[in-house]
Amino acid sequence: MTPPPPPTKDARQPELRSTDLPGVQALDLPRPDMVTAVIRQQVAVRHVADYEAWLHRVIPIAARFPGHRGTQVLRPTSAAQAYTITIHFDTLAHAQDWFQSEARRALLQEVEPLLAGPEEVRTVTGLEFWFEPPALQPAPRRFKQALATLSVIFPLTTSLGFLIAPLLAGLPHPWGRIATGAAVSTLAVFLMTYLIMPRYTRRLAGWLAR
Repeated sequence: MTPPPPPTKDARQPELRSTDLPGVQALDLPRPDMVTAVIRQQVAVRHVADYEAWLHRVIPIAARFPGHRGTQVLRPTSAAQAYTITIHFDTLAHAQDWFQSEARRALLQEVEPLLAGPEEVRTVTGLEFWFEPPALQPAPRRFKQALATLSVIFPLTTSLGFLIAPLLAGLPHPWGRIATGAAVSTLAVFLMTYLIMPRYTRRLAGWLAR
């Protein structure tokens, strides 16, 4: 008789609720190599309805794989019927488990007759995904990427500095300034990568594409 699989380890740490700021800063950064798999598929016009039904099946299947952190679908905005699917995983190894799985191969065999060409797959880090262009569009110009990033990072780091500096004011010089800089940098990177920039770049999509 096959023994049951070991219970899944809970990655939550409830004790962090009562840990002070210096204690949290001393911890290793979580999910240091979080990746996003960007899948682009050109759908034949006559098969759009069947493809949409396939999407509704594939999304919950991918979510059952360990390390899955969410899926988004960017639907076509023109007659080209080019879909972009982004699947987030906490590590590259977990992303590879999904892409090399039998379930993924079976799903790909199902969808291939609905496509007008082979799919494109690219794996990027959280930072690279800020400016990942939609299907069939070139990447934004570098100066626009720089301006968009600066327009967020300056007010964000300034605001975080005002909020965090008083909390660490009691630390001796120069450790208070160092701790403040580390806290601001860490929070800014995670807020921009997972919360602000994905939404902000969608709002700027028209300007970035010009």
